[in-house]
Amino acid sequence: MEKTTKRGYVLIILIVLFVLGVAYLTFLFFTKGSSWSSNRANSHIYSSGRITSAGNIYDRNGRILAETKNGKRVYSGSSNVRRATLHIVGDTSGVISTGVQSVFKSKLTGYSFLNGIYSLKKYGRGNDIRMTIDADACAAGLNALNGHKGTVGVFNYKTGALLCCVSAPTYDINNVPSDIRTNPKYEGVYLNRLFSGVYTPGSTFKIITSLSALQNIPGVELESFDCEGSKTISGGKLVCMKHHGVLTFEQALNNSCNCAFADISLKLGKTKLAATAKSLLFNVPIKADGINLAISTFNVSSADDLELAWAGVGQATTLVNPCHMMMIAGAVANGGVGVMPYVVDEITNQNDITIYRAGVKNSTISIEPALASKLRDLLRSNVKNQYGDYRFPDLSMCGKTGTAEVNGKESHSWFVGFSQRADFPVAVVAVAENAGSGSGVAMSAANAVLQSLLK
Repeated sequence: MEKTTKRGYVLIILIVLFVLGVAYLTFLFFTKGSSWSSNRANSHIYSSGRITSAGNIYDRNGRILAETKNGKRVYSGSSNVRRATLHIVGDTSGVISTGVQSVFKSKLTGYSFLNGIYSLKKYGRGNDIRMTIDADACAAGLNALNGHKGTVGVFNYKTGALLCCVSAPTYDINNVPSDIRTNPKYEGVYLNRLFSGVYTPGSTFKIITSLSALQNIPGVELESFDCEGSKTISGGKLVCMKHHGVLTFEQALNNSCNCAFADISLKLGKTKLAATAKSLLFNVPIKADGINLAISTFNVSSADDLELAWAGVGQATTLVNPCHMMMIAGAVANGGVGVMPYVVDEITNQNDITIYRAGVKNSTISIEPALASKLRDLLRSNVKNQYGDYRFPDLSMCGKTGTAEVNGKESHSWFVGFSQRADFPVAVVAVAENAGSGSGVAMSAANAVLQSLLK
């Protein structure tokens, strides 16, 4: 009897282990099935490690950016479009990890939990993806960067739809340069700078410092600041681009006065300025439509007064991801409500049935509406009173330039802003590496893309 009881216990244990094993395998199949089916060893999808069988990829206007023909992946007939959309469409081998062909490869191949890749085998093609980007606007952005490394991004700050995503350097996927791994001009070519790049923000960070001042310094709009061209702080010197004299808060932002914003940063102190940056998602990971953004960093915990002053004007150790900065501008434009960018608008299966449609997803960036309104007015004043509306025809533009100093090299050129037109709710960011003033290449590139989208 005792032996029978022991055997019963052993049997129960084996049954429990079997059930747990089946449950674990089911869990793995559910969570990993997509990546298993998309493994490069799967000859139904890959040939020599490259995608060959997948659905079509279209831009927002129905223009084909990638498709499968005769067992090969074929791209746009325009070399300019192929180069301009390379980093958002992606390559067939997955080297460009942020491209749709990598991030959404299971969708492109038509994988489903119940049927695996049966549909791909049956129809000879996967699901089709319609993206949010405009191919012509991307081409305009790449041309406007004028040979500089950098990025241009535009999104609808009401919906989150990404309308332009350009990264340079780039190459024609139909004609890969033989020296791509050795020629310095292709350094970082596989990196999508909009999503994966980080830069010293220069004076574009004064948007964050201005918001912190509006939050924490009562009546700051009525204060005046004296700029003599430089300031001595903690035994060191902070330099301004000009001797501005006495300025109001609005004029200080219009003229991008370093001395004024150094005073504001010191008055705010480390804790309050860092708290504003934290509320805008600095120092935390952000994922947009399945794509990880590089983390923007702001840390003044051990800074002395001079370092804090430089941080408040956008220098020091601060680094910002361009897409993140675009999201912040979008939240200001949208009454303080941030939305997440997305790149895939719609997915249809082989029977032309829509199996996915994008929707608005709010980010955790949140600004008090009254403060967003004040900051919006200040950024509008920048364009009207400093840059000139002629730089952005028909856009009712708000924005801020940045000239980010880089040791031993020409400064990076930045522009971030947004249109106030109700029928054109878009935010833009442009960064041109080593291109000098933000009012030069970056501002021109931002306008070129926006004008293309207006058409």
